[in-house]
Amino acid sequence: MKILVVGASGATGRLLVEQLINRGLSVKIIVRSLDKLPEILKSHNRLTIIQADILNLSDTDIAQHVNGCDAVASCLGHNISWKGIWGQPYRLVADAIRRLCNAIKANKQKEIVKFVLMNTTANNNRDLHEPQSFGEKFIFGLIRLLLPPQVDNEKAAEYLRINIGQNDELIEWSIVRPDTLINEDKVTDYIVYPSPIRSPIFNAGSTSRINVGHFMADLITSAVIWNRWKCKMPVIYNKASIQEDK
Repeated sequence: MKILVVGASGATGRLLVEQLINRGLSVKIIVRSLDKLPEILKSHNRLTIIQADILNLSDTDIAQHVNGCDAVASCLGHNISWKGIWGQPYRLVADAIRRLCNAIKANKQKEIVKFVLMNTTANNNRDLHEPQSFGEKFIFGLIRLLLPPQVDNEKAAEYLRINIGQNDELIEWSIVRPDTLINEDKVTDYIVYPSPIRSPIFNAGSTSRINVGHFMADLITSAVIWNRWKCKMPVIYNKASIQEDK
């Protein structure tokens, strides 16, 4: 099994890569810089590194990198800096997802390719008409106006939900929505729901990055888990953050 990961040098992406390699899989990553990639990963014999900005690659190059992969996973996100939030590219995630899906379709592989996208609980699953209070709607409206990454995340998810849809012949997808991301050293108990059970604005829970990486790896490697969550937008919380309210 061969997996392509984009956003692999990020805080969650490199944990996903570790999870996949630890499960004996071959992993290919596209990264702009190697600076944040752990040395133990850089030298691993099951890791292939393409150092490039994915949006600067040609369609032919992307198709070549995707070719032969059983799954594609994206942990792409905007850097927490002035340039990362308000500078270009404004549609880093959405444009990358669109181009990767186009590459999968261009290759016309015999087997369906899984696409796993890391997203956020700040993005609703419109298939389920998830409710929002007036206060949530107001604040999310402000966030969309003031923070371009929010719109980028929404457009990336909507591309998979609408443009790829539920019955594509070449691509199946799952959009993973963690709540407030935190750092932990080890995988802990976590719970996955179809929709948020806490308000991401007024009563946010927490999700460790390593748990997100573990769940994304499970989606890729487990047929049972994939069939449960394919073409859906599962929400993942650390179990401890759910128990806080009990």
